[in-house]
Amino acid sequence: MNEPHYEDQHAPLSYHGARRIVWLVFLLFVVWLILRALEPIILLFALVLLLAMVLNPIVVWLQKRHIPRFISVILLMLALFAVTTTIILFAIPPLTRQSQELVRSAPSVWQGIRVRIESLTKNYPEVREALPRTDEIAGRVGTTAATLGNFLLRSTLGFVGGVASFVLAVLLLIFVLASPQPLVAAYLALAPDRYREQAHRTLARLMRQMIAWARGVAINGVITGVSIGVSLWLIGVQPALMFGVFAFLGEFLPNIGAFLVSIPILLVALSLGATKFWLALGVIVVVYQVELNVLVPGVLGKEMRLHPVNILFFTLATATLFGLLGVFLAVPAAALVQIVIDEFYLQPRKVDYAALHREAAALVEGRM
Repeated sequence: MNEPHYEDQHAPLSYHGARRIVWLVFLLFVVWLILRALEPIILLFALVLLLAMVLNPIVVWLQKRHIPRFISVILLMLALFAVTTTIILFAIPPLTRQSQELVRSAPSVWQGIRVRIESLTKNYPEVREALPRTDEIAGRVGTTAATLGNFLLRSTLGFVGGVASFVLAVLLLIFVLASPQPLVAAYLALAPDRYREQAHRTLARLMRQMIAWARGVAINGVITGVSIGVSLWLIGVQPALMFGVFAFLGEFLPNIGAFLVSIPILLVALSLGATKFWLALGVIVVVYQVELNVLVPGVLGKEMRLHPVNILFFTLATATLFGLLGVFLAVPAAALVQIVIDEFYLQPRKVDYAALHREAAALVEGRM
């Protein structure tokens, strides 16, 4: 009888083993090239699957009311279309009007900013050395405007492709929501038998966290947007409605959203005078501090349990890989990686988190 062969873990690397490693590295490199070539498609499917996770509980709720799943999906799509149409009809006209007013007032806004900067440099000569001259700022603004113009031109030329991608995404979302069981079964079938339970828990935890994330971001966005818009309207910084909408959309861009929203608000407020600038800055600080210390821990913290450093890393990573649209995937990607590490690596090792936290606290406090 042949004895079972066990690989010696401490044996030196053989030619056969080295060749397998080389082929594995080569295969990973080829897979990476294919993924880079399919980047737009991967991004589209990732966003659709994320949205399907968020909308699936609504479809299940309708199913429990004895409505067939496909009919439930169609009703949900019609409801989303009705809500979107209502927003377009009632929100887009005032937003368009305020945007046009802001564009028309851009020269006066720039002139006001220039006057404030010159007044500041006269009163504080040391600031004059630190700041670029106004003509240099104007040149940079002009260059940026030209770049933005080229970007808008390319975006306009790609509008038809964007509409086609949107229609494809809607159809794909309908197909995924109407029949998700084969996709879930295929995912579970790919997992080895010994990891089937972890794979099941990973998907279940990810679905719960994505629902909590979408609900939390929507709640935070509404509260933040209304607070910013109403506060700016009260202190006389216009267009307050447009800035409120920007604040709402900024909630979907973790970490960088608040920074991007604050820049145009402060520039417009600076053009109106120092008092408006400080009032606008106070509004931004108060609103985002309340969000950071109250809303985020209360709405997102209990479910997501993601460290801000992790979110920032994945924000930069997804932005580098997929551009600005990829930032929407930052929190889902961070949650997925955290869940996979927890299910497949940490839980099998039965990590004593209490002991680890005590050890970490001792190191942070310098108690070696």
